[in-house]
Amino acid sequence: MKAKLDRIRQQVQEQILNCDSTEKLNEIRVSILGKKGQLTDLLKSMKDVAPEERPKVGQMVNETRGEIERILEEQKTKLERALREAKMKAEVIDVTLPAKKNEMGHRHPNTIALEEVERIFIGMGYEVVEGPEVEKDYYNFEALNIPADHPAKDEQDTFYITGDILLRTQTSGVQVHEMEKGKLPIRMIAPGRVFRSDEVDATHSPSFHQIEGLVIDKDITFADLKGTLAEFARELFGEDTKVKFRPHHFPFTEPSAEMDVTCFKCGGTGCRFCKGSGWIEILGCGMVHPHVLEMSNIDPETYVGFAFGVGLERIALLKYEIDDMRLLYENDIRFLKQF
Repeated sequence: MKAKLDRIRQQVQEQILNCDSTEKLNEIRVSILGKKGQLTDLLKSMKDVAPEERPKVGQMVNETRGEIERILEEQKTKLERALREAKMKAEVIDVTLPAKKNEMGHRHPNTIALEEVERIFIGMGYEVVEGPEVEKDYYNFEALNIPADHPAKDEQDTFYITGDILLRTQTSGVQVHEMEKGKLPIRMIAPGRVFRSDEVDATHSPSFHQIEGLVIDKDITFADLKGTLAEFARELFGEDTKVKFRPHHFPFTEPSAEMDVTCFKCGGTGCRFCKGSGWIEILGCGMVHPHVLEMSNIDPETYVGFAFGVGLERIALLKYEIDDMRLLYENDIRFLKQF
């Protein structure tokens, strides 16, 4: 038995010292000390040893086991130390090398334009209000004086989810929600994404952004509307900007108008940018239709107001002289860095 134990110890010691990984070391441990290991088999054969020899044989087996465990632990420590040193050598940092340059993003022209518009109107006492992009047909059309058979509804053909639920074509529905709350007076702008069934080209997209404004109070006149929008244009395009209002028709305002601003490229003398007219159309506006007020439970005999709407992309295109709307959606960092 002693010779057998010495042979096992010698063989295992050679295997351990030649082992080059902790995984292989663990395999050796299992093959010798595991449930089916060589030493375990020897202990199981103790029943064949004479009773008076069993204590002596058991002691030799335990001594051999202890010796093997000691050698295993020493080799494990040695291998782990070598692995740690190799890892530290491989991960060394050369502090003299130049740092890697982080690629930073850039604010989008739409975001820059929106923040400027919000700053202007907040400075005039307006509140910024947001609403759902998925809207009921009532708030998107009917509450704005656009019944089912109105031609304006055909012009704003949109994406319907059900017969009564759609992706909004304008942010005017946010104004209706605010009017229904009954908290008067109201001074608000409603920026947000809208959807229309348009073909993609240089000036159109099925998804774009609008900023609509609403004022409801007593004794509001068209002069208040003109003064507000004239100040907005001067703040946005420069102090020398002039405005012009042309009669127009919108179902939810009466009277209605479209507003032009003097071309900020040529100062109104005429150029390629304004097609020689000296003016650039910028937004639509008008006095809130009495029927729209009535549908939101506001007395049109007591309260009046005005509303306006401008395309955010149109402001960005004009302000930064971008000639193709599609450039705004391509997320090309080379393009965005210009602003």
